[in-house]
Amino acid sequence: MKQRQGKQFHRSFYVANTMEIFERLAWYGFFTVSSLYMTTPRTQGGLGLSDEERGFLQGIVPFVLYILPVFTGALADRYGYRKMFIVSSLVMAPSYFLLGKMHSFWPFCAVFVLVAVGAAIFKPVAIGTVGRTTDDSNRGLGFGIFYMMVNVGGFLGPIVAGYVRAISWDLVFTMSSFWVAINLIPAIFLYREPAATGSDTRSLKTVLADSREVLGNVRLLVLIVPALAVVMYFIKTAGSFLVLLSVLLAWIGGNMAWSFLVRNSRSGNWHAQPVRVGDRRFVAYLLILSVFWAVYYQLFLTLPLFIKDFVDTGDLVRFFTAVSPRAADVLAHVNLDEVKALLASVQQRPPTSDAIMEVSRSLANLRILVPDDVLHGSLGALQSGRTDADSLAQHLAATYRQIAPEYMINIEFLIIIVCQIGVSVFARRFRALPVLVFGVLTLMVSLIVIGLSAGSAYGGAIVLGAIAVFAIAETIVSPKSQEFVSAVSPPGKTAMFMGYYFISMALGSLLAGVLSGWAYSSIAKGLHQPLLMWSGFALLALASAVAMLVLDRKTRD
Repeated sequence: MKQRQGKQFHRSFYVANTMEIFERLAWYGFFTVSSLYMTTPRTQGGLGLSDEERGFLQGIVPFVLYILPVFTGALADRYGYRKMFIVSSLVMAPSYFLLGKMHSFWPFCAVFVLVAVGAAIFKPVAIGTVGRTTDDSNRGLGFGIFYMMVNVGGFLGPIVAGYVRAISWDLVFTMSSFWVAINLIPAIFLYREPAATGSDTRSLKTVLADSREVLGNVRLLVLIVPALAVVMYFIKTAGSFLVLLSVLLAWIGGNMAWSFLVRNSRSGNWHAQPVRVGDRRFVAYLLILSVFWAVYYQLFLTLPLFIKDFVDTGDLVRFFTAVSPRAADVLAHVNLDEVKALLASVQQRPPTSDAIMEVSRSLANLRILVPDDVLHGSLGALQSGRTDADSLAQHLAATYRQIAPEYMINIEFLIIIVCQIGVSVFARRFRALPVLVFGVLTLMVSLIVIGLSAGSAYGGAIVLGAIAVFAIAETIVSPKSQEFVSAVSPPGKTAMFMGYYFISMALGSLLAGVLSGWAYSSIAKGLHQPLLMWSGFALLALASAVAMLVLDRKTRD
């Protein structure tokens, strides 16, 4: 096999980066609009889930996606990257398509997990290809290009999804399936297995042995996994918090008592060992970072719903209408037939408070945000015959149409593509921790600004500005959070510890889903206090920044 020379990249490097674009097109094409789809009523083409059920799914599925690569990477080293690329596409392509055919909770959950399993097979192979096809002279550039491709896919996916979901939700899943299926072509015909070295291959047995050193023993796993399962069950069923707390305290207390009884045991059996944490500093760092990721993922889980329900983006619609009416029609497209059908269905119903709320939520799902008093008068006019469903639909669409949330969130990917290299070059002159903390605090500010946009006449511009700040925060935090691993890892073991970095994203995803489902349902909608919800997220970001400072001081002592 002909290998790259100097700073030239192996052909498989370019093939893997191209495949990464299509895989991210598929993932972000659905995931960015997943909150909207899951909570949209079935009568409007959605899944009709509660916020708690949505949070459960959005916690569990990314958790699987980020936790499995620890093991699927070892399988790829054993069976070959090309085969695993093919397997991942064969798993994901039909799963994405079937996802749109599942209309009840558990079948949808099962297929969504299959999507995550396919993505978890793909992720370490793509990253491993970059690692194997670069050397010390071009590795930094290689991973920089790879990260750029991730964001290119993340930028294009929501654009396509936003356009096709205005036609039909089914097309969102069809397009995601199509993007993944395309990857079979380069995987089968263009990809060539890159040469492996002894340092970048690990058996499953080695992975398990390393995990005990880095994270902890089997008893720690036995303590944590059932506890997480109980938490997710109570989130799914909206169970009593006091009951949940009692169960968790009983489980943790029982395990601690068990550990106390076997504290002096020398047995090699896992059940005869006390709970042991691996590298305490690294585990502490993963837990702190997981809090940051839990806050970060609110951009995809909570923000789309918040924009749809609480933010009047009419200021942006007016701006784009003045600059380019065609652009405004694309960004704020409204399906008039669906609006007419909705108004016709409520024409004979009296405009009660409950009816107005129901129609308001249905219109918001169709990208129309109408003030309650205006909607009350409009429905009264419709019922009395002073207007008809056709005329009212055209009036509401022309006057109160909104920018699709996924297009606004998409700005984050664009800013990362444009700014990541410049920010990284500027930030590399500073120590990782201070820059990392600054990035987290920047993100905290953006969360508060997002909360202030609710009810503002310039809500669209405020949210757009906050998302831009949010994106800059990510360009700071993402690379520096990985760089800081070297500071908390034992000498000579940074590469091994880096393999477990994504566990922080797995735990953060799980916590993000739990927080999003509960906070949006109980605080934003239940108490009508969206600012309080975003302030709570901001406090979590502040807590993670403070914890990072404490850990850094402990590390340097």
